[in-house]
Amino acid sequence: MRKQIGMGAALVATAALLAACSSDPEPAETNTNTATPEQTTEAPSGEGQTLTIWTDAEREGALAAAAEQFEADTGATVELVQKNFEDLRNDFVAQVPTGEGPDITVGAHDWLGALIEAGVVDSVDLGDVADDFEQVAVDAFTYDGQLYGLPYSTEAIALIQNVDLVGDVAPTSWEEMIQMSVDAGFEDRPFLLYTNGTGGDGYSAYPLQTSFGAPVFVQDETGSYTSEVGMGGEAGEAFAQFLYDNGQAGTGYFSDTIDYDTSNELFASGEVPFILQGPWMPFFDSGDMNLMVSPMVSAGGEEAAPFVGVQGFYVSSQSENALLAQDFLVNYMATEDAQRILYEADPRVPALTSLAEEVSSDPITAGFVASASQGVPMPSIPEMGNVWDLWNAAEIQIITGVTDDPVGTWNEMVAALEASIGG
Repeated sequence: MRKQIGMGAALVATAALLAACSSDPEPAETNTNTATPEQTTEAPSGEGQTLTIWTDAEREGALAAAAEQFEADTGATVELVQKNFEDLRNDFVAQVPTGEGPDITVGAHDWLGALIEAGVVDSVDLGDVADDFEQVAVDAFTYDGQLYGLPYSTEAIALIQNVDLVGDVAPTSWEEMIQMSVDAGFEDRPFLLYTNGTGGDGYSAYPLQTSFGAPVFVQDETGSYTSEVGMGGEAGEAFAQFLYDNGQAGTGYFSDTIDYDTSNELFASGEVPFILQGPWMPFFDSGDMNLMVSPMVSAGGEEAAPFVGVQGFYVSSQSENALLAQDFLVNYMATEDAQRILYEADPRVPALTSLAEEVSSDPITAGFVASASQGVPMPSIPEMGNVWDLWNAAEIQIITGVTDDPVGTWNEMVAALEASIGG
C-alpha cells in the first residue's frame, strides 16, 4: 500500500487508529514536534523534496502523525509505503543499491550486520538525544562504534512466577527459586526452561549462561560485538556442567519435551510455578492468572542478562535526502509524543527511558522493563549466523544426557564455532 500524507486527513486517521489501539480513553496528542530547544536546530528546507519511508501497518499511524508536522515545518512531502514486516529487510537490501529503496525504513536491530555488509545503511547522529534512550537500545544499533539507527522498542524474556503458588516475593538466586518451588510442593518440576523441544534453544537459556560469565561474543568498550567467541574457558564449562546437572541425567528440571505449546500448557494449568519466557505468552492475554514478572535469577553468580531485541528506524546509505531523514528521526520521531504513539499502536516496551518509566506503572510491564535493562543486545554481527545450529545442538545433547561429557561437548562446540568464523 502506498499513500501520500496530505496536510488534512492524516491527523483524523491517526486519531482513529489510536482510539482503536489504545486502552487509554484519551488518545495522546498527535503533534509530535515537542523537542526541546537544546535538541532542535533550524529545519532544513524540504521544498520540492520527497522523503520516502517504509513501514508496516502497526507503525504507519505513528509515522503519519509525525509526518504531518514535518511537512508543515519543512515543506517536504512524506510518502509512507506500507509493506509486510517480514519483507522489509530483503527488499531494502535488494532495492537500495538500485536507487529504488526508501530514505528510511522501520526494522529490527539484528538486521544491522547484514545491512552493513550490503552497504545499504548509513550512520545516524542522535547527538544528546541518544542519552534519552535505554543504553541497551542504543548499543543494539551500534556497530564498530557507530550508531546506525533510532531505537524505539525493546523486548526480552524474564522470570514469570505464579503468585498463587509461590507467593509475591521474587527470588534472588537460582537456589532460592528452586527452594520456593520445593516448599510449595513442586519438587519434580520447579521451573520451566523452553528448549524448543528436541531442537534446543540457546536464546531461552542465555540469561542462565551469562550468569556464569559466558557471553556468546565479547563486546568492546563501545558496546559493539567483536567476533571473539566469549563462551569458552572455565565459565562456559561451568555452565555446561550446570545444564547437565539439571538435565535428564541429573535433577530433571530441564528436558527436551518443552516446546512452546507444552510450556504454555504446563504453566497456565498451574503445574509449574516459574517459567522463563516473554510477554508474548498467551496466558497474559486472559488476565486470569495472578502473575509476577522480574529479571531472571543468577545461577552462576553473575547478573543474568537476557538477549534484548530492539526495533527502530534505519536511514538508507543511498538517500538523496539524508539531512531531511536525520531531521525527521531526531526532531520528530525521537520525541516523547511520537514514541508514545508508537507504543500505543504496537505496545512493545519503549526504548525511550522516560516512557519506559511511565508504562512501568503496570507491574507486569515493569518486570519486563527491568529484565531488558539488565540484558544485552542480540548480536547483529554476521558471525551470529554461524552460532545457532552448533549452540542449540550442544545444549540439547547436554540436557538430554546423550553425552556424559558436558564439558567436552561444550568445548567441541566452541572450537567448531571458532573454526567456522575463522577465530
